This record gives sequence, C-alpha cells and structure tokens, in this order.
Amino acid sequence: MEKRVETVRSADGTEIAFERLGTGPALILVDGAVCHRAFGPMPSLAPLLAPHFTVFMYDRRGRNQSGDTRPYAVEREVEDIAALIDEAGGSAYLYGVSSGAALALEAAASQLNITKLALFEPPFMTDPQALLRWQSYKTDLNKLLAEGRHSDAIELFMAFVGTPAEAIDGMRQAPFWPMLEAVAPTLAYDAAVLGDQSVPAARAASIKIPTLVMDGGASPDFMRQGVQALQQVIPGAQRRTLEGQSHDAAAEAVAPALIEFFTA
Repeated sequence: MEKRVETVRSADGTEIAFERLGTGPALILVDGAVCHRAFGPMPSLAPLLAPHFTVFMYDRRGRNQSGDTRPYAVEREVEDIAALIDEAGGSAYLYGVSSGAALALEAAASQLNITKLALFEPPFMTDPQALLRWQSYKTDLNKLLAEGRHSDAIELFMAFVGTPAEAIDGMRQAPFWPMLEAVAPTLAYDAAVLGDQSVPAARAASIKIPTLVMDGGASPDFMRQGVQALQQVIPGAQRRTLEGQSHDAAAEAVAPALIEFFTA
C-alpha cells in the first residue's frame, strides 16, 4: 500500500502533514497527546481501516512534520481539521482517541462538515477531586514548559496518566524519548482542548450527527464514568464497550467497531 506524505495549509498558514491510505469515504483520524503518524495507535489502526475508507492520518500541529504557528488556540486545531476535510472533498467521518477525541468533539460542535463522529475515551472527569488534580497538573506543566524543561514535562504527563515511576525511568533511556521531548510543548495544547476536564455538556448537546462513544472494559472506572456522562448529553449517541481493552486499546479491537459504525 503506497504511503506518501502530503500537506494542506490551514487557515492561519500552518502546513499540516498527512498520509492518505485506501479508498472509499473519507475518514480522518485524530491523535491523542504526544502521538502522531510515527508514534502511537494510528499507524497500526489506519491500515486496518484502509480497505473500507480513504483514511487521513495526520500530524497535529507542533508534531512530527506539521508546522506550529503561534499563538496556539484550540480554534486553530479545528481549522486544521477543516483544511483536511476540504482536501478530502468537503465532508468526512471523524475518529478521535483520548484528548484527540475531545478535539474531534469540538470540531463536530464547530459545525464542520463531519457526517459521523466516533470517540474513544475522551478523558473527561466527573469526580471533583480529579478536576482539582487536573488544575494542579496544568499549573505544573505550564511552569516546566516555560522553563524549557521538556523532558520533565513529559515525565510529569506520564506520571499524571498513571505510568509507574520505574517504567518512566526505562522510557527515559529508550530511543524514542527524544521524539517525546520534541512534542512536549503540545501537551499544553491538549490541556487547552480539555479545558477544565469536565464534560463539555453544552458543546456536546449541540452535536446532531450520528455519534459513537467507546470505552474499554478494562479501563478505570473514572474513565468509563466520563464516557457514560458524555454519551448521555450527545443527542442519540451510541455507546460501545470494547471488552478486555484499556485506554491503549489494540487496533485489532478498535477497527471492527469503527468499520461497523461508519459503514452502517
């Protein structure tokens, strides 16, 4: 299957790099924190979807081969998706994972020409204590980034999402650690997309397109509670649990659910 890196120009002039795989209706994949076309779940997922869709796998701004025009605003990332939709022919399906799911939700609420929306575990919280921890994390993250301490910012993020300290120590020695450091500033972008991390009920309620909200059966209760709360405020949204999967769900488990939803 041929892979060729292409670019589109977003509304603010930023070049967004993407690959186009397969044939069929357009499906844009939106990555979560620190992930891009060379790192994360999408490189494994895209080939499984390509027999059914024209899959657009892109680097969110500030990552890998995409540009990063300052100042950042969530609206700029929505415009990046709009540019990809234009490139796809004017309409597309959209699938987002983790904080990328929150961005995909915002794109749909912004009335882009998205015909179906699928989300996997956007990390919205319902517990007040979790929301307080999020505010503390954002304060610490912004301080580290302001000081240029990108490696420490990645470590802070990994610890916040529950990665054990010994695993983080091992990752620091891994060949991919510099790649994570390079995208550390975009952790602030994901934080901006998530806002105060509460369920964005008003934005979600404005979505009128078919929507699938997914979680993993092995994911923590707080993650699944957020998914349930979100599903309840999106009109007509379906919820699907992938049994045995957690937040880093296997592509082989996700792909059949997406194919079924988007081809129905």
